[in-house]
Amino acid sequence: MHNVAYFREFRVNWPMLLGAMLGLALGSALNHYMTNLFAPALIAEFGWDKAQFALVGTLGLASMVVVPFWGRFTDRYGARIAAGTGFAVVPLTFFAFSLMRGDIYEFFAITVVQHLFGVLTTTLVFSRVIVQRFDLARGMALSVLMSGAPLVGAAVVPLVGEVIEAEGWRAAYRLLALLSAIGGIVAVTLVGRRPRTGSATDEPAEHKARAIGRAEFVAILRHPSFLLIVAGMFFCNVPQVIVSSQLKLVLIESGAASQLATWIVSLYAVGVVVGRFLSGIALDRISPQIVALAALGLPAIGFMILASPAEQGWLLAAAVLLVGLAQGAEGDIGAYLTSRTFDLTHFSLIYSFLIASMGLATAFGSIVLSMTLGATARFDMFLIIAAALTIVGALCFFMTGRGDQPPRLEPDAQRIAPAI
Repeated sequence: MHNVAYFREFRVNWPMLLGAMLGLALGSALNHYMTNLFAPALIAEFGWDKAQFALVGTLGLASMVVVPFWGRFTDRYGARIAAGTGFAVVPLTFFAFSLMRGDIYEFFAITVVQHLFGVLTTTLVFSRVIVQRFDLARGMALSVLMSGAPLVGAAVVPLVGEVIEAEGWRAAYRLLALLSAIGGIVAVTLVGRRPRTGSATDEPAEHKARAIGRAEFVAILRHPSFLLIVAGMFFCNVPQVIVSSQLKLVLIESGAASQLATWIVSLYAVGVVVGRFLSGIALDRISPQIVALAALGLPAIGFMILASPAEQGWLLAAAVLLVGLAQGAEGDIGAYLTSRTFDLTHFSLIYSFLIASMGLATAFGSIVLSMTLGATARFDMFLIIAAALTIVGALCFFMTGRGDQPPRLEPDAQRIAPAI
């Protein structure tokens, strides 16, 4: 009976899941995989310093001011309007990159604009769609959602790499603008539609936010699980500056040829997909704290291999795959724990603090990376720091609850988690 209800959630809600997945994959998340490919070409053509370019990760701080606002905006007006606002801007930023004339601050300015509006094409918006429509299959549905970006990354990275080699980086950025615009149209069309089940008892497609009082808001901020989830997201995402913009450079420094490094970057995306599906299956069946401890400690091994003198292609590929397998779990676990702990009508507002934590972590990681590159001109020191912080993040998630808690077996009456 539970299996029937489990798969029925997918049968009823698949259009919204598809729209959310494509929207997440083709929004600002494209840059997570693509900056790696553009970095060598941009640095070579414009003569930018590697340490200065590494500061691109700090630009996410610009969105920290607006993230809570966008979270409340999404709760109040729904995912469709929020996603439409984001996709009205993000494709234009990709096109703007193709028009750059060589000043690195021009690159930084466009990136800031993309961060400010790109938040509305991230899990802040699309996770809300999923947690409101899935209960028994919530872990797997979140995994499917978040697998869209790495799946697209695995498919598009080689294509964009070929375009950069054959037509230049400007043509590649215009291709990304086109892909992002198509993704936005599909997402806005499908997200927020009411399922056609023929049942008069189905709840509305979205639960809009009720007013939140100061006392309730303060209670959320002081909730031990909230603090631990935010801290876990921070520590697990400090190394993101490596996988989002520096991974190809790390691999080349380790001795990989440019073409091999591009292939390994795409392998990272495949690892993220596999890791997310494994974590989704596990989250629906066992304690999320155990899943977090088991999954989020794995990147440390990969980072240590990359920091070692190893030059063998297969070993470098294994290291990147390990990082991908584990990095695919942290977003699922954060969203899942948030949806099970707090009132879903305020999900995007609460989740905005996780997004802010991730952005702050990326900025912090970029500063540390720039400092270590300036001191040693190599990535080794930062990779060792990344390994240590990843383990700390896994422990934070683990401490959000008892590791032996049984999984929930019955769906909520209205698919809203208990309010605090």
